[in-house]
Amino acid sequence: MPIDYLHSPLGDLARDIPGATRVFHDFRLDFCCNGHRTLAEAARLKHLDPQQVVDSLHVLCSDADADRDWTRATPAELIDHILRRFHARHREQLPELIRLARRVEQVHGGRSDCPIGLADHLADMLQELESHMLKEEQILFPMLARGMTAMAGGPISVMRYEHEQHGDALEGVIALTNDITPPAAACNTWQALYRGLEELRRDLMEHIHLENTVLFAAALAPPEPESPCCGACS
Repeated sequence: MPIDYLHSPLGDLARDIPGATRVFHDFRLDFCCNGHRTLAEAARLKHLDPQQVVDSLHVLCSDADADRDWTRATPAELIDHILRRFHARHREQLPELIRLARRVEQVHGGRSDCPIGLADHLADMLQELESHMLKEEQILFPMLARGMTAMAGGPISVMRYEHEQHGDALEGVIALTNDITPPAAACNTWQALYRGLEELRRDLMEHIHLENTVLFAAALAPPEPESPCCGACS
């Protein structure tokens, strides 16, 4: 059943839609203390066009490339998808998650189940991931898009090693958050943080999978042998 965005409470939307807190933050909509207000009511009080907010939420929920078979794509097509779907999204996700984590730690730091240290851990993840993505964007991806696979073995080995480090960082998130499970009676901000962390986990795992098992594997695969000539062309 489609979501009735306009008449849903901001707190519910923030809890249920990964990335919605970023949209609400951009529009200066209070989804925490005033999370009981519907989107339409909150937008009216801020003199905003509620449809603009709804359109931004729709973008979060749409992914036209979700079901595509990327093993049949050209390297350039897959690289473009990775840049748009994962690199750009990680650069949006992590700063917002860091902001939410710091808020949770500030407000609930006295609770034994508060994920103390999560914000700093996510900040380290962002720094490492940004460095990794820049190396791909500036060195490896242009090489693969041009078909220069003979030179790609070294850079690919480095990227795969760094992928393992990203996996270790995700394990750190899981350890700090009780397997990304919010405690009972967690506030809207806390629930939104954990929903966003779950989205980050899924996205980063899919990102690494596409690179390791599709893009990099294709680049390192030996060339197919040419078919022997039957003599008819001589």
